[in-house]
Amino acid sequence: MKAGKKSRGLRGVRVLVGRARHQASALSSGLRALGAQILEIPFIEIRKPRSFRPLDSALKNVHDYDWLILTSVNGVDAMWERVRKLRLTKKHLRHLQVAAIGPATKKALESRGLKVHVVPEKYIAESVVRRLRKQVKGKRVLLVRAKVARDVIPRDLRAAGAQVDVVEAYETVIPRASRSRLRAALATSRRAPKVITFTSSSTVRNFVDLLGNDHGSVLKDVRLASIGPVTSSTLEQLGLRVDIEAREYTIPGLIKAIVSAQS
Repeated sequence: MKAGKKSRGLRGVRVLVGRARHQASALSSGLRALGAQILEIPFIEIRKPRSFRPLDSALKNVHDYDWLILTSVNGVDAMWERVRKLRLTKKHLRHLQVAAIGPATKKALESRGLKVHVVPEKYIAESVVRRLRKQVKGKRVLLVRAKVARDVIPRDLRAAGAQVDVVEAYETVIPRASRSRLRAALATSRRAPKVITFTSSSTVRNFVDLLGNDHGSVLKDVRLASIGPVTSSTLEQLGLRVDIEAREYTIPGLIKAIVSAQS
């Protein structure tokens, strides 16, 4: 599908987008351009960590590190806010080898003037480890991420001989105001979505928390769309189906998968 050409592959399909409010626009606009009716109810909210002290300390001593790993745009945004607060510049980070999970994270880093040296073939932690395992022995690695995240990268890179420091740049919480909106949207057939999107394991866990124990019956006619295998695994662990899974673990990949599932 050529950029700029408006398709109606999702005409009339009601899609619930559960991304954080400040991130929903890319997914929503992409789906809307294809004719979808969009309902935005955030399953996740991004907040500052209780303390920036560990991140600030790492940034002040960034010359001690060889590698920097960012796993999300949220991590880039939060880290760069602290870089500016500490009156540092991109020059202080230029000596680093930088790894980013996914093209959006890469773009966010490059927009700040940082060169990204590694983007794994698959945009998941295991693929990062495969790319870096032979390069990090004896190196110091700074991993900037959310408060709650999988332990794959630090565990496996340490096993490969790296010294890995994990610092919290942000945390995700459940937006309680979404509870009544979500339940109302699923309670009536007129408003109920045909597709619900999940872009991370956190969105899945929070969705289940917001919905409570009623998800079995209210979701029987709804298709659940996952951005990739890690998110799909969380859906299945929590007793939910995976009806749609993106082959490329990105927002454009998720949109493409939803379109393909409707044809």
